Amino acid sequence: MLTYNTHLPQLVLPQYGRNIQQMVDHCTDIADRDERNRCAKTIVDAMLTLFPANGNREEHYRKLWDHLIIMSRFKLDIDLPFEPLDPTVFADRPEPLTLPQGMPMYFRHYGSCITRLVDIICTMPEGHERDELTLLTANQMKKMFLNINRDGADDSRIFDDLRNMSHGSIRLDPASTVLNDYRPTPLQAGKKKKKK
Repeated sequence: MLTYNTHLPQLVLPQYGRNIQQMVDHCTDIADRDERNRCAKTIVDAMLTLFPANGNREEHYRKLWDHLIIMSRFKLDIDLPFEPLDPTVFADRPEPLTLPQGMPMYFRHYGSCITRLVDIICTMPEGHERDELTLLTANQMKKMFLNINRDGADDSRIFDDLRNMSHGSIRLDPASTVLNDYRPTPLQAGKKKKKK
C-alpha cells in the first residue's frame, strides 16, 4: 500500500523536509539524555548541511538550534548551547488584516488611496483646486487601469469609473478633458541574449 504525504502528519517546518522531522521525532523519544544530546547535535549538523551559513555563523547556528526545538514542538529536553527559546512567543497571533469593505469589487484595482482621494474631492468646493485634483486623480486611475487591462484604458472608461465612484458628484466632459497618454511597460521576453 502506498503512503502519500497528504496522509502523513503535517510538517512543522517544511523547508527541512520529512527526513529531518523524523530524526527530530526519534530524538525526542530517546530516553538517555547524553544520547539525546548527541542525536540533537547530529541533526543540527545535518540541517547545517542543507542550509549552510552565508553570513554570521554564530547567529545561523543559533537559528538552527531554535528550529530544532520548534520542530520538536518544544518537547526536546537537551542541553542547549544557547538560551532556550520561549514557547510563549508563538502563542500570540497578530490580528487579521481587514480589507476595506466600502469599495465595490470592480473598483479594487484602483486601491484605497484613489477611493480616499475621490472622497476628498467630493467634499471640496467647486474651483480650480478641485479641478486640478480631479484631473490628477483621473490620470493616476488611468495608469492603474493599464496594469490590469493594457488595451482598454480609454478616457471615457476612466471618466465613467470616476463618476460611479463619486456617486455622480464628479463629472468630467470627454469633449473638453483629455487625460495623459500612458504606454504600458513592455513585458519581459524571457530570453537571454547570447554571449559572443
